[in-house]
Amino acid sequence: MSPRPMVRPGGRSARVQASVHAAVRELESEVGREALTVPLVATRAGVTPSTIYRRWGDLQELLSDVAVERLRPETPPEDKGNLRSDLGAWAEQFLEEMVSPSGRDYIRDALLGNPDGSNAGQCSAYAAEQIDVILARAAGRGEDTPAVETVLDRVVAPVMYRVLFRPDQLDAAYAHRLVTGFLGAPA
Repeated sequence: MSPRPMVRPGGRSARVQASVHAAVRELESEVGREALTVPLVATRAGVTPSTIYRRWGDLQELLSDVAVERLRPETPPEDKGNLRSDLGAWAEQFLEEMVSPSGRDYIRDALLGNPDGSNAGQCSAYAAEQIDVILARAAGRGEDTPAVETVLDRVVAPVMYRVLFRPDQLDAAYAHRLVTGFLGAPA
């Protein structure tokens, strides 16, 4: 597999990526995932199928690339005033997004369409960036903060395991139990 080309902001490659991603999203809602084909996406995006094959390799790699973009957080984590509240609110939102049908599809696509793991790694980096924002705010308030990797291990990893393998009974309470189990009960 050849590496993906670098995308110049505003360049032709960025325009192609944006139009192909938009075509995938539109067609998923119109005809469903099962009906997606590279020629169908290419026609909607206004590119040739060879453009998609050259850039993404196959439909699954394209879906993986779209999934990574869809899993990118759109806003910084909410500031609730303290580490426990910030992390609890973020964990709840993260769980809700991941356990939703579209979230589960995006996770699957990110994992399956990119055998070298770079897309899954990018998704992990998004979570780490959000956690880093939360921890930096808490440190700025003078709170003791754990390492980002520790939060990933104690909060994100259990959520992802459960979403992938045991998705029943996942709710906001579960996310808050993880945070409480990690940070301890409120004083």
